Amino acid sequence: MGQVLGYGRSQLPILARYSYGVGHVLNDLCAAMWFSYLLVYFHSVLQFSNVMAGYVMLLGQISDAVCTPLVGYESDNTAGRCRYGNRKSWHLVGTACVLVSFVFIFNPVLFGAPAEKNAEDWAQFIYYAPFVVIFQFGWATTQISHLSLIPELTRCESERVGLNAIRYSFTVMSSVFVYGMTWLLLSRSNESITTAAPPSPNDCDHDGDSVSTSLTNNIPEFRKLSFIVIGVGAFFSIVFHIGTKEKCLDTESDEAAEKRRRSNSEPMNWTDWLKESQFYQIAVLYMSSRLMVNVSQVYIPMYVTDTLNLDKESIAIVPLIIYISGWLSTFLQKLVNKVIGRKMTFFLGAVIFLGGCDWLWCDDIGHQVYGAAVLLGAGGSTVLVTSLSMTADLIGQNTESGAFVFGAMSFTDKLSNGIAVVIIQHIHPCQTSVCCEACEWFYQGVVVLVPGCAALLALFMLLTLVPIQIGHRTGRTSVPLTDDRITTDIEDSINGTISPLPAALCVNTDDEDTGLLIKNSRQNGHVIKGMESPTDYGAIVQ
Repeated sequence: MGQVLGYGRSQLPILARYSYGVGHVLNDLCAAMWFSYLLVYFHSVLQFSNVMAGYVMLLGQISDAVCTPLVGYESDNTAGRCRYGNRKSWHLVGTACVLVSFVFIFNPVLFGAPAEKNAEDWAQFIYYAPFVVIFQFGWATTQISHLSLIPELTRCESERVGLNAIRYSFTVMSSVFVYGMTWLLLSRSNESITTAAPPSPNDCDHDGDSVSTSLTNNIPEFRKLSFIVIGVGAFFSIVFHIGTKEKCLDTESDEAAEKRRRSNSEPMNWTDWLKESQFYQIAVLYMSSRLMVNVSQVYIPMYVTDTLNLDKESIAIVPLIIYISGWLSTFLQKLVNKVIGRKMTFFLGAVIFLGGCDWLWCDDIGHQVYGAAVLLGAGGSTVLVTSLSMTADLIGQNTESGAFVFGAMSFTDKLSNGIAVVIIQHIHPCQTSVCCEACEWFYQGVVVLVPGCAALLALFMLLTLVPIQIGHRTGRTSVPLTDDRITTDIEDSINGTISPLPAALCVNTDDEDTGLLIKNSRQNGHVIKGMESPTDYGAIVQ
């Protein structure tokens, strides 16, 4: 069994580590607000049609999927400006784009409060579209540059894992902050997110001509929240740029490169991956896991207000419970993985998630939704983290093309989620604001059937992987990463986030003092982001 090298003393001062850790706070704050409240704001507050609100999210998801690899490639192939450092220069560009665009997304056209809707949805869509694209470009740029800075700050492997842990801790706190502020702002508002007495289906104008103005007074709350998010995020971005000193480290020494050439693992390029059946199996598994979590996160706010008729504060409380339960469950996942293995851990997580969906299918569960939220959070976190670990197993030591693999997973994730939201919005029984009883069962069906079917698809794909050793290449020589300590550190670093995976773990395959430095994904020209997140679990569920 090989050794894991590089777990020496910390090389970074504590202030430098925490200065780096807060560099992604702005992204985390914006991501929590984007996924949880975008549809609520555009549909229920601005009174966009359901379809047009879905297209706003689809535009963002497509922009994210396209910008991620392109910005990453440019980031690795351009020099920093004014000796500021390459990664920090791109981080500054991304931060500026987020700061100047995000507040426009969560404010009415020209910061007005529309007492009546005097512009067509398509015209307002054109107004918001540039801000959505700029925001997603800035988000991807900040994410990529922040992740790719880790291997350039330190060669110490435990230090790199520690930086990911600090980063994730601030992701958790950022999401909790957003939901807490939403709860506070809405609890102080006298307006209700749901109408007191919804009219019958016969009273609903399904052609989109009838407009309800009962929710427009919630505009100030979302405006305040967007400015709070930007203000807090900007402060921590300044701390990051002042406290983090970028220095350039070689990602692979000559000796490590020689070890890589003498290993038994054959190199693979992106065309080789397209010939591997496991590549598609894991891609479907990962995509299904993201659909389970993201669709639940997007539509839970509408479910608790329009189906359960709970107080408007519930759109903050329920996502908060899902998030915290998912985060807490990550502390058990290392042990569970060691005891029952990857595949059984994924199966267990999917079953727990399906239990939460089954609970939501019960009529009039009221405040029992908080119990269902615990199951959704724990199950969703488990399947996401495990699917990421399976992706790492698939890559094995072929990290020269690992970024392509994660890029493909990320692309299918973003695109499938955007398409799913648009389809759901197209079949919505109402084309304007929620105004009929049909919407009550509709949202219940969405949060149960769509994530539930995604979970069943994931289980089916898992079944096809049962007789297969993940990472074994047909007709090729490969060396999967099987060292327990390696996989443990990978899970530590992706408990809610996709770090630039195999972010420079040193593996000594010959029990010598020098190890194989697993290449940072910048060698492929880009670093792929997750959510993801949540999440992190924050980036994962986001």
